[in-house]
Amino acid sequence: MDKRLQQIISLRENGRLEKANQLMVALVNEEPENGYYQFQCAWTYDSLGKESEAVPHYEKAIQLGLKPEFLVDAYVGLGSTYRTLGQYEQSKYILERAISEFPEAEHVKIFYAMTLYNLGEHSTAMETLLTTLILTSKHEGIINYSKAIKFYCDKLDQTWE
Repeated sequence: MDKRLQQIISLRENGRLEKANQLMVALVNEEPENGYYQFQCAWTYDSLGKESEAVPHYEKAIQLGLKPEFLVDAYVGLGSTYRTLGQYEQSKYILERAISEFPEAEHVKIFYAMTLYNLGEHSTAMETLLTTLILTSKHEGIINYSKAIKFYCDKLDQTWE
């Protein structure tokens, strides 16, 4: 990894967000066709709470191409950012794309569930969350009740007499 990029990531991780962002923007201006730099630049904007400025960098990073381990995070970043901006349909589209390309990336499904909630798709959101919980939890109680949780996850509005 480039020494400058290491410094920027270190600054971001240590809470020096403005400085990290300034240096990352300069790096992206030098190499605008570097997808990984675009991704890191988006991340610095997100860290500052400047979601609107993050979006074009996430989009460019995805367009330019990233290694799979970074692409999934770029999808999460972009999908989550769209959600926080109230652009729920775009968020849903991006997160569905991520789930399609990375079905094993359970963390994506949590962000997807949040978007579904915002879209008023509460049943599907809860089903997604509960299914993800069962698949990822190591908690003994959840494991013990996983069969019941799985059974009820898509029947939350149903009652029995």
